[in-house]
Amino acid sequence: MLGPYVHNIDPIFGKIGGFYLWWYGLSYTLGFLGVFFWLRRNRETLAMNMSQVYNLTIFIATGVLLGGRFVEVIFYEWAYYGSHVWHIPAVWLGGMSTHGILLGGIIGILLFCRLYRRNFFEIGDVLAIAAAYIMGVGRIGNFIDGQIVGSLTEMPWGVKFPDVEGFRHPVVLYDGIKNLLLIPFLLLIRRTNPPRGVIVAHFILWYGFLRIFVDFFREYRTDFFGFPPGQEFNIFMTVAGVFLLFWFYRKGRDTFTVPPAYIFLPPDEPERCIWFQRAALIFLLILPMVIPSDWTQDVPERYGNRHPGLIHSTLYPEILFPGATGLPENTDQYQTRDPEQYKPVNSKAEGS
Repeated sequence: MLGPYVHNIDPIFGKIGGFYLWWYGLSYTLGFLGVFFWLRRNRETLAMNMSQVYNLTIFIATGVLLGGRFVEVIFYEWAYYGSHVWHIPAVWLGGMSTHGILLGGIIGILLFCRLYRRNFFEIGDVLAIAAAYIMGVGRIGNFIDGQIVGSLTEMPWGVKFPDVEGFRHPVVLYDGIKNLLLIPFLLLIRRTNPPRGVIVAHFILWYGFLRIFVDFFREYRTDFFGFPPGQEFNIFMTVAGVFLLFWFYRKGRDTFTVPPAYIFLPPDEPERCIWFQRAALIFLLILPMVIPSDWTQDVPERYGNRHPGLIHSTLYPEILFPGATGLPENTDQYQTRDPEQYKPVNSKAEGS
């Protein structure tokens, strides 16, 4: 029988040196691995050799990490990073934006296409399916983290998250299920051999449009120019998806599938030529595992009760966030926390 669930999952699964390894960060690693294996499986359709598969995966992973960080820092958390610029590279304190992840991944694909003179939508139609997988796995990481919470609910599947009162909609799981359900939907469209770009357009449309409704169940931490953060991106994606869908169906000349008789598969590079690409990809698979959450945290304060032995250190300093007792009224700045003067309060809804 369904019943309310009390969330108390340990978010850490290991440690390397002074850095903790997080289930949330592992979701990025699994997403990047999914992209690599999906590209390798479809490389004949894309007429790509293994060197290009490695490069495209590296471009996407780099774009995701930089884009997610950039949007989070600039659009959501500048109140902190504006006065703590030396912490901008400190991803081990958390801070990644979902819409920034999408934007960064797209930029990575665009750069690859420019370098190899490939059609963006030809590659994008294949990667849209992998993108749905990445976003779905990422939301599982969000849930384990316990960071993104919904509004109060009396539904039997309500969740008591670690840092907020009452049982909440597990809105992050709603979004994750939505993302994973896009996979069979996009695969079904792919089987109809649609015009080039249509699968990308469907992904953009349905990701943004369905998330508008999912986000009604969220409880946001701040507003962004009068809108709840994220909704303006959702609306933009919906409008862009409708436009692109209309445009590609009307254009309708280049089909998605390349007839096998015309596929030219470039020869693979010698083994010694791709060792650097493998090393770079391994680094990009390890790096995300140190990211604890989608929002910047006082990590020991936030997770100490769920992982015994997690204490403040040079890598994980004490941080005071806006709204904590002891700050001047109406302050909008984060500050380093003096434990003798300040006591943090739990933020109720974070992330993107």
